[in-house]
Amino acid sequence: MTTPKNKALNPNPSKNNPSEILFITSYPPRECGIATYSQDLIKAINNKFSHSFSIKVCAFESNGDTFSYPEEVKYTLKTSLAQDYEKLAYTINKDNRIKTILIQHEFGFFRSQEQAFHQLLLAVSKPIVIVFHTVLSHPDKLLKEKVQNIAAACKSIIVMTKTSAKILLQDYDVASKKIAIIPHGTHLVPRLNKTFLKLKYQLKGKKVLSTFGLLSSGKDIGTTLDALPAIIKQCPETIFLILGKTHPEVVKNEGEKYREMLEQKVAQLSLQNHVRFVNKYLELPELLEYLQLTDIYLFTANDPNQAVSGTFVYAMSCGCPIISTPIPHAKEMLTDDTGIIFDFRNSSQLASATIKLLNNDHLRRYMGLNTLHKIASTVWENSAIAHAKLFEKMDDERISLQYNLPVINLKHFKKLTTGFGMIQFSKINRPDSDSGYTLDDNARALIAMCQHYELTKNEADLEYIHIYFNFIKYCLQSENGFLNYVDEQRIFTPQNNMANLEDANGRAIWALGYLIAKGDLLPTASQTIAEDAELMIQSVLVNIDYIHSTRAMAFAIKGLYFRNKKNSSL
Repeated sequence: MTTPKNKALNPNPSKNNPSEILFITSYPPRECGIATYSQDLIKAINNKFSHSFSIKVCAFESNGDTFSYPEEVKYTLKTSLAQDYEKLAYTINKDNRIKTILIQHEFGFFRSQEQAFHQLLLAVSKPIVIVFHTVLSHPDKLLKEKVQNIAAACKSIIVMTKTSAKILLQDYDVASKKIAIIPHGTHLVPRLNKTFLKLKYQLKGKKVLSTFGLLSSGKDIGTTLDALPAIIKQCPETIFLILGKTHPEVVKNEGEKYREMLEQKVAQLSLQNHVRFVNKYLELPELLEYLQLTDIYLFTANDPNQAVSGTFVYAMSCGCPIISTPIPHAKEMLTDDTGIIFDFRNSSQLASATIKLLNNDHLRRYMGLNTLHKIASTVWENSAIAHAKLFEKMDDERISLQYNLPVINLKHFKKLTTGFGMIQFSKINRPDSDSGYTLDDNARALIAMCQHYELTKNEADLEYIHIYFNFIKYCLQSENGFLNYVDEQRIFTPQNNMANLEDANGRAIWALGYLIAKGDLLPTASQTIAEDAELMIQSVLVNIDYIHSTRAMAFAIKGLYFRNKKNSSL
């Protein structure tokens, strides 16, 4: 166990230094899925809770590896050296700042030192959370005993799927109160234009299949290559992208044997014009672009016990329809409206499923939208909150969570706004102009933009305040209050004659009253709209008795409160 250079330790922190959570995990620049997972998780937690506690890292290293680490890496652990585990336990116990330990567990990390790892768990005096990335069903007696011993030494266990939790309960007799399910995190991906991305990566006119991850035989890429001739016969514009370099541990043990076998297979099947190897470790922005230009994501891993896949959920977060082997994670996440499951190593089934989707643009788009909705709740921000709440509970609530408020981002707000008003709906992050406009949305937008201007005094807000106010004015009918629905051509739609408009009228009164109350904050040139708002409210008050919806009444009362607070003499 070592401390990275230039990182002095202070085992007796002052009261001003926050408590530490120590992550024991593989970590970049080491290239592996769990390293990336841990870095993404830590970044998300720090973004939300940097004032609540500090996260430090003890990075796994193979015996011959040494890396230059980012500042959060406090210790390293040579996983092949038994004495390192003992030294790490001693150091953790002496470091008064460390309150909780989180260990990212994969059986392969500790294969050569299982006993030393177990002794570490027993020796550490701080509460331990262990994250099982693999949970094997139907264990033999020896494996069951190993997992039970790990579980007994830990205060809490995190798994990423309901299936894994069920296996721990039923096959390993782990108490349910110890188990927390926190799904694998995903990124909120700003949607980019697929046509533009295909041009950028020289894929114009292609139907793109892709898979990604550090390459090894477990990916079973050969099944896709076997399926490609049938796919190409039906869809000759198809190209298959194999994204990612060979896993460093595989390179150590066997070199590029697996990749070379795949390249030979490509040549044997005459697929050179339909397969592209992107033989490098892709940084996140580039990876997300490749996934967004993908028409179908193929997951062909051949291990039925693979509990979870980060590649799988990242593809879902980019709106990819998924065709997958039946690993537990896929069976839990995929339904008929998000993807297709095929049997392990069954290239015929894979070809049929792929052809079905490639020949049906509508179905692919439908599945892509559904995968986004399905995966939305697993964003890293939610994973960070779930972990932080667990840490708070683990430390007997001596950790007091203080949420960092995100920076206000009006990019999408403004993207939805034309010179006429705010468009009613978007498709993911693209404004849907066919949906038209509503008074409801523009009243809300006026309130929000007035609040933003009050907070920031940003003069760019004034343009939007005028747009939303003018839309409300456009919807005002002199004798009957406001209409709500306006189409793309700025024509009031028949929906106004069929829908109850009371809520929209209430929101309009609320927005106008709020604008009146904040009128003095506006520059002189803009203050006339507050005066116009007063005249508009006066014209609709004659009909306010006809509002019967309690919610609409509440909206109107809020508007009148703000207006009367400004005009106390009225």
